[in-house]
Amino acid sequence: MSATPGLRRSASGGLRVPPRPAGAGIVHLGLGSFHRAHQAVFTAAAFAAEGGDWGIVGVASRSRSVVDALHRQDLLYTVAEISPEGMGLSIPAAHTDAFVAADDAERVVASIADPAIRIVTLTVTENGYSSSPATGLLDTGAPEIVADLAGGSPRSTIGQLARGLQRRAAAGGEPITILSCDNLAANGEHTGHRVREFLQELPGAEGAETLAFLDAAVTFPSSMVDRIVPATTDVLRADVARSLGVRDEAPVPAEPFTMWAIEDRFAAGRPAWEAGGAVFTDEVGRYEQMKVRLLNGTHSLIAYLGALGGDELIAGAIARPAIERAARAILAREYVPSIEVPSQVDLEEYERQLFARWANDALAHRTSQVGTDGSVKLRQRIPEPALRLLRDGRMPHLIALSVAGYLACMAPLPGFDPGAHARAMSDAARPRLAEQAAASRDPRELAHRVLSGLRLFGQELGERPAFADRVGELIETITRHGVEAAIRDAVDATEPVSATMDHTGRTHPAHDEESR
Repeated sequence: MSATPGLRRSASGGLRVPPRPAGAGIVHLGLGSFHRAHQAVFTAAAFAAEGGDWGIVGVASRSRSVVDALHRQDLLYTVAEISPEGMGLSIPAAHTDAFVAADDAERVVASIADPAIRIVTLTVTENGYSSSPATGLLDTGAPEIVADLAGGSPRSTIGQLARGLQRRAAAGGEPITILSCDNLAANGEHTGHRVREFLQELPGAEGAETLAFLDAAVTFPSSMVDRIVPATTDVLRADVARSLGVRDEAPVPAEPFTMWAIEDRFAAGRPAWEAGGAVFTDEVGRYEQMKVRLLNGTHSLIAYLGALGGDELIAGAIARPAIERAARAILAREYVPSIEVPSQVDLEEYERQLFARWANDALAHRTSQVGTDGSVKLRQRIPEPALRLLRDGRMPHLIALSVAGYLACMAPLPGFDPGAHARAMSDAARPRLAEQAAASRDPRELAHRVLSGLRLFGQELGERPAFADRVGELIETITRHGVEAAIRDAVDATEPVSATMDHTGRTHPAHDEESR
């Protein structure tokens, strides 16, 4: 036991530590805060309800800090549910081991091939699937994919999955499920396609046996995950220590709300995740649309407008009447009409919960965190609802405002300062965007260079010059007159939706700011 004070060391001092599975049945790729506050919590609840050897081997991509802290604490940590009413603490004892893939890439392959492992779950972010922005297919020109196809221990997520399944097939082919928990439309299908494309790129017949194994014994169900999980801070560590009387080096903050909708297609069994509240449904696609557009799409708008307005936190941004007005308008007028509501969801209640969640000022969710990696996040959130309106001859002014806010934050034109919170956002596309900004004479040219030239948000949206023009106009309004002027412009130009279609095909009044 390390001399460093840890959660396990002080557990006998009154901290209740629940039992954990004796064996592992799950490998999880992406040992970040979200996994530890979401899938691990559901898995701990499943074990408490029904037992089973469904422990989790957590695999961090590169970061050693969390893995080291967990090992010092016997793989235990606290989840701090934070709301204006206070902080509730729990210990999801679900992990049986943890390691860093960058330190032992071969172990990742061996773990996926291990017949005791029956599920691989993933939270590797949208970037982790090595998809080409232009085609949506596997980016076979990406350096990590090129290296993984050449052989050796794989470093990319798709390479790790493909090589692990390849070894599993060669060793007898025990069935297994690969379950994506990332914000991608049809994320199970998406993951399966990327793995197949990798195997198809292998020379000769090298991938043929594994492709046959995929057809016979591997499932890729889709799932929708939802919980706001900010970054862990030293303030949280201190708050947890004061509350518990023990030191936890790896606590995770989270909102009280949590949701998980899953397709029940498992090749070799699964934990009783429904004990933690998971919903098994054939409507995962509807849950995905609802979450990715209503929550995530609107969240992005709030983050970029808030950051440009000087707000560090999402709660501060949504407290501004102008930003709340924009959020309600984009949700009701441009996102809700593009979705089919799941049959078990009350849309009006879901919307009420969204605004309450964003307004949770105790959670300290930063605009810079939500705005990070927008080049990938927005590509999952905006094209379909934007194109739906454009095909109907209507301009998606508020989606255009989202893109304008993103570009104003990430690719400011010379002479415009987007502020410290925008500068704190990270994005793999930032260097390319900076080049386009430096080469652009005005906001309109920047918008066309990014949307039509780089095709940052897909081929079809890039072929809509009127949309790029509108984005350029709104960037100019932001830079010359400020965020609130751009919000007034976009909201006032947007046609209110008189009615939307629910999952039964019946219409009901739109929930925009005028009708509330």
